[in-house]
Amino acid sequence: MRTRAAAALVLTAAACGGSSADLTDLAGNTGKREVIGRAYGDALPDLPPDLKQRQLDGHAEFVRNRNPASGLGPVMTGTGCQGCHDGPPAEGGTNQRLELRFGRRGADGVFDPLLSLGGPLLQDQAIGNVNGVNWVPEKVPPEANVVAQRRTTPLFGLGLVDATADATFVAVAAWQRARDPATAGRAAMVPEVGATELRVGKFGWKAAEPTLLQFNADAFVNEMGITTPIFPDENCPQGNCAALLQNPAPGVNDPDGTALHQADDFVRFLGPPPRNPYSGTGAGTFVAIGCSFCHVQTLVTAPNTVAALDRVAYHPYSDFLLHDMGALGDGIDQGDANGSEMRTAPLWGVSKQTRLLHDGRARNVHDAIVAHDGQGKAARDRFLALDPGEQDILLGFLESL
Repeated sequence: MRTRAAAALVLTAAACGGSSADLTDLAGNTGKREVIGRAYGDALPDLPPDLKQRQLDGHAEFVRNRNPASGLGPVMTGTGCQGCHDGPPAEGGTNQRLELRFGRRGADGVFDPLLSLGGPLLQDQAIGNVNGVNWVPEKVPPEANVVAQRRTTPLFGLGLVDATADATFVAVAAWQRARDPATAGRAAMVPEVGATELRVGKFGWKAAEPTLLQFNADAFVNEMGITTPIFPDENCPQGNCAALLQNPAPGVNDPDGTALHQADDFVRFLGPPPRNPYSGTGAGTFVAIGCSFCHVQTLVTAPNTVAALDRVAYHPYSDFLLHDMGALGDGIDQGDANGSEMRTAPLWGVSKQTRLLHDGRARNVHDAIVAHDGQGKAARDRFLALDPGEQDILLGFLESL
């Protein structure tokens, strides 16, 4: 009953129709206006010409394919950002590429990311024979007893998430604890490079990165092997750091961060996913069975010097908090998250996804709901208790997102 009551309050605070009146979030922030995407791949609405140009400049870096001379590798998962984010439905989306993370869980329960053996991310590509050295892709070492797939995620609207104050996510977590401690999430507290205090993690399946810039810098070094001032150290291929003495592009590959900031501009100013027309009753069911407790519809950005990001309401359908998902967890400790904890996945744009959940196991929304466990189990069970017609109505609502 507490979850249902909490859900009703969510509906009061965030009407599920995406109307222009939907400007207030659970932290009590009220936006000056509402941001709704026009089309996939469009820039944020009301972006001024100079920032539109910056995004266009960033697009060139986003679609750029690197080579060893420009710092690629020596081990990586792709040659450019677009390799994982070329859509559909537009650049900045996801082609549903799956990557591998691995580690070892000891008998004492402690997780070892096996850094000395190339973990935790498997770089499954390499630059090959360069300057007489043959660089080869990494393999999962036999010492690993935890191996998990991770699906690359869309980038639409992430500038809005970055522009939301840490205090907002902390307040949403407190709101949840006050109403239903059993299903309440918690804010991941993670380090920001160059800062002394921990920040709220918002990005990645485990909310391991606190800012969009750091999230993109992490992708530069781990996905492409491009080092930047934020992450200046190269990945050691299969953990063999001595091999880097033969690195064909030693030193920091993007020494002043120009390329990183250009790619960051492209992502930062991408608008959120558009909504499909919907007039049914599924939104009410979504709230009534408790889905909206974690998949919070509305958040409001903090004051920002960029008008397009300044105190605007947006609708990600996520609290961006960590929740214990039981058997649905991936077993990987990362950042502030343990093996069973995952960040609530945003539902905006879910209608365009062909693989769902962190490992892509679900091929439709129904199966993704049914796979929920841990703190998501109660809402899952209420979904399963609906008659087939009611389930279809709810799924119809989700297909509008």
